[in-house]
Amino acid sequence: MTADGKVTTKKFGPVDFTSREDKLHLFRQRAQADAVLLGHTSLERDNVRLGVPAELQELRIKRGQSRSPLRVIISNKGKIDDQLKIFQSGISPIIIFSTKRMPSKNQEALRKAATLHLTAAKQVDLAVTLKTLRNQYKVRTLACEGGPSLFRALLERGLVDQLNLTIAPYMFGGAKAPTLTGLSKEFLPASVHCSLIEMRKVGDECFLTYRIKHQRKRRTRTRSPRND
Repeated sequence: MTADGKVTTKKFGPVDFTSREDKLHLFRQRAQADAVLLGHTSLERDNVRLGVPAELQELRIKRGQSRSPLRVIISNKGKIDDQLKIFQSGISPIIIFSTKRMPSKNQEALRKAATLHLTAAKQVDLAVTLKTLRNQYKVRTLACEGGPSLFRALLERGLVDQLNLTIAPYMFGGAKAPTLTGLSKEFLPASVHCSLIEMRKVGDECFLTYRIKHQRKRRTRTRSPRND
C-alpha cells in the first residue's frame, strides 16, 4: 500500500506502483503456500495466472510440495469470464467457491477448467471455504492476495493469522481510493491487534510482517437454580 494507506487508485487499476523487489517478495510468499486465494474483482482487474517462477517451483518440490500452489477464486455472483489468463494456464488445479447464483452458462464453461463449489446461500461462507480447503485439499497454508473487500471479510471473521505488508513511497489521497480494508466507512466489528514480527527496508520500500492476535472468546456459564 501507499504511505497514506491506499492499495490502488479510485479507478481500481492494476497495482503497478511497487518495485521489482516487491513483486519478487509476492512470488516468494505465494510459493510458500499450499494454495493462493483471490477475489473475483481482483482477478479480473489484474488478470493474473497466479503462478510462481521456475526457481521457486524447484524449491517447492524440494520441500515436498506440488510444483505450484492450488489456485482458489471467491465470487458471490459467479459471473467469471472463462477467457481470463488463469484458465488458459494448467500450472495447477483451480478451485472456485461461489453460489448457485452463478449463471448456467458460466457453470458449464468453468467446469471445463476448474472445480466448482456452489452454495445455496447468497454469499460464500469463508469459514466453510477454509474448512473445505483443509479437509478436501489438504491446504495448511493459504495465501490471500486480495482484494481489500475479501481481506476485510476475512478479518471480520477472525480468519487471518499473518499480514505481509509492503509500504510504497507514494501518497494517492482521495476518499474513493480503497485502503487495505476496502472502501467501507464502517469500523471493523472489533479492533484487530497486530504484532510486528519482522521489518526490513529495501530501497524506499518497507516490508512488514505482522502476526494477527486473535481475541479469545469468553465462555459464559449459567447455573441452573437448585431445587431446595
